[in-house]
Amino acid sequence: MCRYIPCGPELANSHVIPHGDQWWLVADSGSMPIADPTFSGELDQFAAAMTAANRAVAALRSPQHADESDAEPQ
Repeated sequence: MCRYIPCGPELANSHVIPHGDQWWLVADSGSMPIADPTFSGELDQFAAAMTAANRAVAALRSPQHADESDAEPQ
């Protein structure tokens, strides 16, 4: 089952995408659902980790964080 946290239309520029409640392998020649629950679970965890990393990077780039890093140490 695909219980991922959305991180984009595809997972880190790979050939797997979430569709409905499961992951799919996608290629020029066609696509197929991933039936292995262990593999799907790993994809869920990886997608959640990628989302957390993307949010952390976005927070570092936020104007509020920039203001804090510009302040002189006391």
